Amino acid sequence: MSKHTHTHQFLFYLFIFILGVSIVSSKSTIEPCSNSDSCNALVGYTLYTDLKVSQVASLFQIDPISLLTANAIDISYPDVENHILPAKLFLKIPITCSCVDGIRKSVSTRYKTRPADTLSLIADSVYAGLVSADQIREANSVSDPSVLDVGQILTVPLPCTCFNSSDNNLPAVYLSYVVRPMDTLAEIAAGYSTTLTDLMNVNAMGVPSVGAGDIIAVPIPACASNFPKTSADFGLTVPNGSYAITAGHCVQCSCGPGNLRLYCQPASLAVSCSSMQCKSSNLMVGNITTQPSGGGCNVNSCTYGGIVNGSIVATLSTTLQPRCPAPHQFPPLIAPTALTVRDPLFAPAPAPSLEGVISTNPGTVIPGTGLRPGGMSPANGPTGSTSDAPSPIPLSRYQSGILLLCVVISWWV
Repeated sequence: MSKHTHTHQFLFYLFIFILGVSIVSSKSTIEPCSNSDSCNALVGYTLYTDLKVSQVASLFQIDPISLLTANAIDISYPDVENHILPAKLFLKIPITCSCVDGIRKSVSTRYKTRPADTLSLIADSVYAGLVSADQIREANSVSDPSVLDVGQILTVPLPCTCFNSSDNNLPAVYLSYVVRPMDTLAEIAAGYSTTLTDLMNVNAMGVPSVGAGDIIAVPIPACASNFPKTSADFGLTVPNGSYAITAGHCVQCSCGPGNLRLYCQPASLAVSCSSMQCKSSNLMVGNITTQPSGGGCNVNSCTYGGIVNGSIVATLSTTLQPRCPAPHQFPPLIAPTALTVRDPLFAPAPAPSLEGVISTNPGTVIPGTGLRPGGMSPANGPTGSTSDAPSPIPLSRYQSGILLLCVVISWWV
């Protein structure tokens, strides 16, 4: 066999090796489920271009005020819903995580296509890698991915997890986080005040290894409500360091930073709301009075107990505590004008910028799968598995592969 033939064989296998290294499979944490309940969840999203608050909310079909409170952004600013958020800003998007076809996922996000759209552009840029083009294609039964009708409504199946809204038997809300090229699991754990072991258990990992584009579930400590099942906001859970709006924008609840007890009070947007006064008392929801005594401190509080049949439940509580409680600490609010400050260390990688803004319109929800079965769950972690889904090949990997190929050719010949 000639040297020339050996060269061709060597180069062929080298090319296959480079291609195999380049085509990596991103992983997502999935949670099997068997009931029809849902939970509060978050997805980490990086803006692909400058967008108004209302446009980001429309992109995910959520309440603009809920978007702001989830990120501790001050909602008292005039016309705050039309404030422009800068490209590459990282936001936590509150979504409802449902159980559909035995898998936890979001089923309420839809997108209206424009002339220049492709499935890859929608997945990788508009939704910043939270889904893949294949997942959108499967969720919408798109037969020819190269042909999209202008104005077509597509379901975008977002990843999410519930795990009983708890982590290590403590209340938690789970964030679906897109791993950046420079991320390590230890850095992600530190950035969200959790442990490496806990993050591995939650995501059913055998080794502490993640790759760019992987989507992992990050547990965030939270304040859980104890509203009755008849309450319209039953199961409300607020992540630490943030707020939640409820009762038709009448009540705003917060969590932390001093403790993980839910604290609710009338919202600044409250206009037409039912009474928030506790019976047989002058106290309103959120009011607390203290009276030191020889036996301790008499504490009276008027707490929010959910909204039932359109009426706000206000419950008066009287307790004797060893000492009087300190003033309540609220999570620091961020002014909309200060949102150009970004988190370069723990935010997901920004999606490629595009020319123009892609608009969305709400519509009918079409459930889609978007997730595939995978590996095994560790004994000490929540039941779950990782799924492998093909991800687009970054151009830089092709460039590096071609460069290496050229170097080898010049050396061999």
